[in-house]
Amino acid sequence: MTAPVRIAAAQYPIGQPTSFVEWQDKVAAWAADALAQRAQLLVFPEYAAMELAAIDTATASDLHASLRAVVALGPQIDAHYIDMARLFGVAVLGGTRPHALDEGRVVNRASLYFPDGQSGHQDKIMMTRFERESWDIKSGTDLRVFRTPLGMMGISTCYDVEFPMIARTQAAAGAQVILCPSCTDSLQGYHRVRIGAQARALENQIFVVQAPTVGMAPWSPALDENYGAAGVFVPPDGDSPDDGVLAIGTEGQGAWVFADVDVARVDRWRSAGAVRPFAHWPEQYYGAKADDLPVEVVPLD
Repeated sequence: MTAPVRIAAAQYPIGQPTSFVEWQDKVAAWAADALAQRAQLLVFPEYAAMELAAIDTATASDLHASLRAVVALGPQIDAHYIDMARLFGVAVLGGTRPHALDEGRVVNRASLYFPDGQSGHQDKIMMTRFERESWDIKSGTDLRVFRTPLGMMGISTCYDVEFPMIARTQAAAGAQVILCPSCTDSLQGYHRVRIGAQARALENQIFVVQAPTVGMAPWSPALDENYGAAGVFVPPDGDSPDDGVLAIGTEGQGAWVFADVDVARVDRWRSAGAVRPFAHWPEQYYGAKADDLPVEVVPLD
C-alpha cells in the first residue's frame, strides 16, 4: 500500500529579480515554505523561469532577446533546482523555461528533479497562438511518463491539458498523476486550462495538479499579465469531493496550495466507481482504431 504524497502547487507571483542570486533566494524561500508544510513534491508554473529576463534591463522588454537570455541561463536554472531538490529532500517540477535543442529549435521544457539527482523532462506538445505566431516556440515530439518513488507521473503543460489524447496516452501508459504547469494572461485562459484539467481527471480517473503564474509584470512582453489559481482535481466519484476539486487556491494570490494525494485511489476509482470512463474510453470510437501515440516510460525510482 502506498502512502499519500503531499503535493504543493504554486500560485507563483512573477517578480523582477535584479540578479540570478536574488532569483535563487526567492525560489529557495518558496521551497522552504512548502517544506514547512511537509510537502514532498513542489510544482512550479509554466514559464516561471522567464522572470529571470528582468536581470538584463537592456533586453528585458524585447520579446525575443528576453527569450534568448533565459535560454542561456538554462544550465544554471537546472543546477539550482537539482541542488534544491537534494538540499530539501523533495521532488520539484521546476518552472518551465525555453530550451534550445541542438538543431536550434526552441521548445517549452518542463523538468522534474529528485533528491537523488535523477531528473526527467517533458517538452510541451501543443503551442498556443502566442507561442506559434509571436515567439516561435516549437512543439515537443516525445511524450513521457515518469516512474517515480511518488507514483507514475505525466506532465501536460498548460494548453496540452486542453487536448484529451495527450493525457489519455499518458494515463494509458500508467500515469496516476498529471502535473499541469500553466501561464495564462486572462481569466478565460485560466478557466480553459482548469476545465481541461478537470476533464482529464474525469476521463482518466486520475489526479491532475494545476500550478499557475499570477500577478502583473508590465516590464515583460512575455509575462505581462498572469491570472489563475492552483488546484488539485479528481474525478467526482466515490470518496472524492462532489465537484472533483480536492484543493483550490484564491485567484491571483501568491501562495502554495496543498493536497494529500493517495495514488492508490486511482485503482479504486477505476474498479469500483459509479462510472468507469477510463475502461470505457475505447467504446466511443464505434469500432474505429484510435491512433497510437508512442510514449516512453522513464524510470526515476
